[in-house]
Amino acid sequence: MTIQIKGDGLRIDDVHEVGRNHARVKLAEKARKAVVRCRKTVEDLVAEGQLIYGVTTGIGELARVHVPVDVSRELQKRIIYSHSAGVGDFFDEDEVRGAILLRANVLAKGYSAVRLSTLETLIKMINRNVVPAVNKKGSVGTSGDLSPLSQIAEVVMGEGRAFYKGKVVNGGKALEKAKIKPVRLHYKEGLGLINGTQMFTSCGALRLYDSIRLIKTAIIASAMSADALRTPLGGYDKRVHAVRPYNGQNAVAQNMRKLLKGSRLAGKMSKKVQDAYSLRCIPQVLGPSVDAMEYVRGQVETEMNSVIDNPLFFPKDRAQLSCGNFHGQPVALALDLLGIAMSEVGGLSERHINRLMNPNLNVGLPAFLVKGEGLNSGLMVAQYTAAALCSENKLLASPAIVDNFSMAADQEDHICMGPLAASKLKEIVWNVTNVLAIEMMSAAQAIHFLDDRPGAGVAAAYAEVRKVVKPLEEDRVLWPDIQAIAEKIANWDILNAVEDRVGKIDLIWRKR
Repeated sequence: MTIQIKGDGLRIDDVHEVGRNHARVKLAEKARKAVVRCRKTVEDLVAEGQLIYGVTTGIGELARVHVPVDVSRELQKRIIYSHSAGVGDFFDEDEVRGAILLRANVLAKGYSAVRLSTLETLIKMINRNVVPAVNKKGSVGTSGDLSPLSQIAEVVMGEGRAFYKGKVVNGGKALEKAKIKPVRLHYKEGLGLINGTQMFTSCGALRLYDSIRLIKTAIIASAMSADALRTPLGGYDKRVHAVRPYNGQNAVAQNMRKLLKGSRLAGKMSKKVQDAYSLRCIPQVLGPSVDAMEYVRGQVETEMNSVIDNPLFFPKDRAQLSCGNFHGQPVALALDLLGIAMSEVGGLSERHINRLMNPNLNVGLPAFLVKGEGLNSGLMVAQYTAAALCSENKLLASPAIVDNFSMAADQEDHICMGPLAASKLKEIVWNVTNVLAIEMMSAAQAIHFLDDRPGAGVAAAYAEVRKVVKPLEEDRVLWPDIQAIAEKIANWDILNAVEDRVGKIDLIWRKR
């Protein structure tokens, strides 16, 4: 698979393919022409003696200091050195590959004034799998991901550290082994490589890709719980949701009907005309998270295809403008919202687990879903784990964007903390994956006790769970079971098996 870089049209699926599946990258011809045209513009403006931020001036508060053009090469190198100040563990390789893809797409739009050869070096690094080793902590997301992108730029220069064939080696050595010539930066190229949000946008794009599939799995888990608890189906009737026409709510209800079709458990033995909120309101609770994801996707993909740099050069007008397009507020706010939306997915799942366990609520199922209670504790403490993960998510879902610091002698006096939003989101998604694994384990155990047919989609999910976890007849160590199901969720095995049986779990509501 080859992804074409042309400055627009990139989607989160492309970040997934390049980051994780090592799809190749190719530069579009129109992008080549745009890059060459913009480079000539900056060379002309420098020759005319224009004062240009970061080219013939210092940066940040030091923009007031004039830098002679004959030392501008040295300025670009020192910008990279001074901004490579990150600490902590390294980002995952897929996250860094995604960031290089996104930065290359920014440069390909032809407003950043880097040379074509510099952009081509980034593309070669992707295609030959030279992945800079980038420390996770140190970016505030405004003026871009300065420290992480500087560590990528170090490798472009033949310095720093890089992953190559599974090992961290000297960046220059990695380029040499991959037969890539290091770049000697020219004016504007230091800023051109680092002035953007691509590191945390890449992380956010990958988490969003996972979240979209994870909420589909959450709908499946909810259907399993609803079937096991023999929930009345009236709450999912399309007439109910059509008169409250939110896309997400109607999409979830539509999928619940599909997953539960053919069930002989739904509503059985229940004397209630309506069930608890956590069951009756599954579409109303998961639906807004679906809608939030659509908003987040719009923000992230807009950012991925925007010009994120400073200063910008406009060849048509022979103009250069200092600006603030590096500010990460649009993505930071979106990723904070996604963290809240995914935390709610986990919270609803934990409530389902509670109802499945509790003999006062589970419609005649054994306490904690095991026979011989007293001697056996069953799945009791699995709920503790789910509760612990959900409690952690409550803390992680607190917005990062509301914090603020002032830096660079108050030149940079508003920041977005988008990198922290992306980092928290990664933990939230992992936690929710494991909560859903516990719900699916519990619902499958409940269905094991019932002697009638579940819905078609529920049956497919049950069969997939049973491939790795046997019914619980007496107490055993539970963490391997949780881990096995979580891996099936993360690999999309359960989602794929269900969609093979009942059709696509569609998050877009289409009236039929």
